[in-house]
Amino acid sequence: MENNKMNFEGKNVLVTGGSRGIGRAIALSFAKNGANIIINYTSNEEAAINVKKEVEKFGKQCEIIKCDVSNYEDVLGMIDNIIKKFKKIDVLINNAGITKDNLLMRMKESDFKKVIDINLNGVFNVTKAVSKFMIKEKFGKIINITSVVGIIGNAGQSNYCASKAGIIGFTKSIAKELASRNINVNAIAPGFIETDMTEILNEKLKEKMIEQIPQKTVGKAENIADTALFLASDLSNYITGQVINVDGGMVM
Repeated sequence: MENNKMNFEGKNVLVTGGSRGIGRAIALSFAKNGANIIINYTSNEEAAINVKKEVEKFGKQCEIIKCDVSNYEDVLGMIDNIIKKFKKIDVLINNAGITKDNLLMRMKESDFKKVIDINLNGVFNVTKAVSKFMIKEKFGKIINITSVVGIIGNAGQSNYCASKAGIIGFTKSIAKELASRNINVNAIAPGFIETDMTEILNEKLKEKMIEQIPQKTVGKAENIADTALFLASDLSNYITGQVINVDGGMVM
């Protein structure tokens, strides 16, 4: 009988920004499919603890670790702690991200820098720290969460779009560097997805955005999680350096 290629038993998955939204959905999907989960969070400990409890309902190990991914020394400490406990990291989901939206003329330099530091530098920091151990294991799946606005841009989000476009370039470069070490590196570009970030938008803006989506509906965090499962599984072993838009046809 053929092995179940979506079975992650014995695999350890690190999800940055895993306490809510897309990160939470990804963590729970992997746990449901047999993986042990490490949740990185920055501030919302209560939400992280709740995800841990949900993961443990599937009978899987779960660790929550507070760490600012924009601080390289903190990231090194986090990864060392994970390796001591779990021995290896099989799948890395770089999901941590923030927004500080404003038009360019009104945007503070500090707001531009903060978004780049967490969204882009954070991906560099965690990937650099984790890839060293993946190279030793001669195996790894790295999945970076970018955004369709990193491809098409969006008024009032120059900092966020720059960070997400940077992730795409980073993904393709690292995929070329690590391919010979049996490490796949891909990115997922979500479109308009129901999360805490989109919940605060007014109804008129939501309706305008839905009009631009051929499927005429908002995506779910689980849609992103399903794509992450595929990219982390054996089904995607010959896929690397790619950006998969999960957006209902918004960007073609």
